[in-house]
Amino acid sequence: QVQLVESGGGLVQAGGSLRLSCTSSGLTFSAYAMGWFRQVPGKEREFVAGITWGGGSEYYADSVKGRFTISRDNARNTVYLQMNSLKPEDTAVYYCAADWNPYDSSWPRHSDRNAYDYWGQGTQVTVSS
Repeated sequence: QVQLVESGGGLVQAGGSLRLSCTSSGLTFSAYAMGWFRQVPGKEREFVAGITWGGGSEYYADSVKGRFTISRDNARNTVYLQMNSLKPEDTAVYYCAADWNPYDSSWPRHSDRNAYDYWGQGTQVTVSS
């Protein structure tokens, strides 16, 4: 049984930082590209950041570029999202997701939520002004 478990969410003031973690089990983690998405009530789930299986390529939404950094540790089956300079508009439930993808240099579908095979349950991030 595949599980993706996010952690690290919470309440932070604007300008602060949080580090989200997503640990997987039940899949060959190094065979999957990993993504972070977020969702607020009444809106579609949107792509935030993604990383290929070996870390060869990273992708970011324009809204978080320069503030968020995605990384992974295949030995720990974990992907991270370091979020700095947080803004109130970053408030959302953050989800990690896994997409089987053997290519480390290219991942055209990284922002397509329908391409992902597995999802975590989400972790709430709230940024106060």
